[in-house]
Amino acid sequence: MDSSPPAPGPYWRSFDAYLRERFGAKVRKLPLDAGFSCPNRERGGTGCAFCDNAAFSPFAARPGGKPAPLDAQLDEGIARAARRGARAFMAYFQAFTNTYAPLDALKAAYDCAARRPGVVALAVGTRPDCAGDDILELLASYCDRLEVWLELGLQSAHDETLARLNRGHTYAQFLDAVARCRRFPLKLCVHVILGLPGETRALGNRTAEELAALPIHGLKLHPLQILAGTRLAEEHARGAVAPISEDEFAARAADFLERTPPGIVIQRLTADVLGPALIAPSWTRDKQRFLGLIEAELARRGTRQGARAPASPSPCIGPGDSL
Repeated sequence: MDSSPPAPGPYWRSFDAYLRERFGAKVRKLPLDAGFSCPNRERGGTGCAFCDNAAFSPFAARPGGKPAPLDAQLDEGIARAARRGARAFMAYFQAFTNTYAPLDALKAAYDCAARRPGVVALAVGTRPDCAGDDILELLASYCDRLEVWLELGLQSAHDETLARLNRGHTYAQFLDAVARCRRFPLKLCVHVILGLPGETRALGNRTAEELAALPIHGLKLHPLQILAGTRLAEEHARGAVAPISEDEFAARAADFLERTPPGIVIQRLTADVLGPALIAPSWTRDKQRFLGLIEAELARRGTRQGARAPASPSPCIGPGDSL
């Protein structure tokens, strides 16, 4: 590792900066709920131990339990973003598992967003066990006119943790999905939670090292949050689960960023929770403060994203490798 002190900030490659470079303008995300479900909820009825979509998706908790039509969501999102000066948009299929439906239903949803003027990119959130080749081919069919990001929820590279969270998939299934993505011109973003039950700092660093060796383009990190109505909320009430402190999260996030190759875009280091759903930790409500703590920790160390990453950058995903 180069021992010379790095120049002052930026300490990581932000998604906002990447989008400005890519499109020459501010790009606003439009979070969408296409009304899809999740196989994990259907298998066991409870879903992941930490998950409550209504806590972070603006459209997942509408009256009657059904989202507004996609056209209406797009109208509302574009109008809101336009009032803030945006003219370019990323349609983000966020709520639940957005590849878990018949192919024609998926195509109808993606088409609805792709044909909107000003939409320059699609982002589709899903699970490693719901990314079949037919779905990857469908997503790739939009790449001639839009940038397409596939977001895979991993959370941890450790099967013991995945089982503890009732994720319903293994790390091997995640690796299989990543390998198959290499055949398509897609950008791949991975979701990870730091401070999961039973996960030490060393285990979190091991997840970072695993991902550093894989052909991914983006990363979303955030601290474990205890949300009302989840299994973790019940365990928290019994004293069986406690979230990490903001200082510990800053240290773990800095560890993770150091091990992440500098070419990978950091899409998120926070998780916004809507309404009163957040039980703990309360410090995550002050997003700017804890982003500042991560920056301060990296500055204290004299380091930045990629400082401890492998000497050779992680391989890129075939036709989608340019960043």
